[in-house]
Amino acid sequence: MKNPLNYQITEYDCGPTTLLNAMSYLFRREQIPPDIIKHIMLFCLDSYNAKGEFGKNGTSRMAMMFLSNWLNQFGKMKKFPVHSEYLTGEEVYIGENSKVMYALQQDGVVAVRVMYGCWHYVLLTGAGHQRVYMFDPYFRKKPFKQKELELITDMPYSMNRCVPWEMLNNTGKGPYALGPGETREAIIIYNTETQKKPADTIEYFI
Repeated sequence: MKNPLNYQITEYDCGPTTLLNAMSYLFRREQIPPDIIKHIMLFCLDSYNAKGEFGKNGTSRMAMMFLSNWLNQFGKMKKFPVHSEYLTGEEVYIGENSKVMYALQQDGVVAVRVMYGCWHYVLLTGAGHQRVYMFDPYFRKKPFKQKELELITDMPYSMNRCVPWEMLNNTGKGPYALGPGETREAIIIYNTETQKKPADTIEYFI
């Protein structure tokens, strides 16, 4: 069976929580090997803050890149149906011809680094009509001041936010902005058994 997606339990663990949520979204609970959980927790929370305190600057981009590569190697060695692709820079954007959108059309998920007061990881799970659906691991009860940001409370297995494309594509520091093109980061993850074929993903978002 599938598990509901989880919220981070500290101010710092958005990275590992988002990767664990990717596994929960893509796979049934009984399918997920303990090795994946172990390695996500082992390599995330690796950054020091300005005071030299370990883990209090969250998870580094290097750790995310390593885990993306590790998932691919694990999938090959253990014959587990997972595939990941690490994206950086200008190729990380939301649009009809983007790799991010293509992944969502194929029933993959995308962990992206966005601004939410500071750099923060969230999981994109779907898109349509100029909006993106995501699960943000940072728990929130109050509606957003921005009317275009929608808080979703009744879909715990897939999403808790609905965000306009243009807000994500912003190069500034607004909520859920991907930020400057040169610093962008995304990790695409597929369950290769449920991934749609290219012929099944001809769809246009208006």
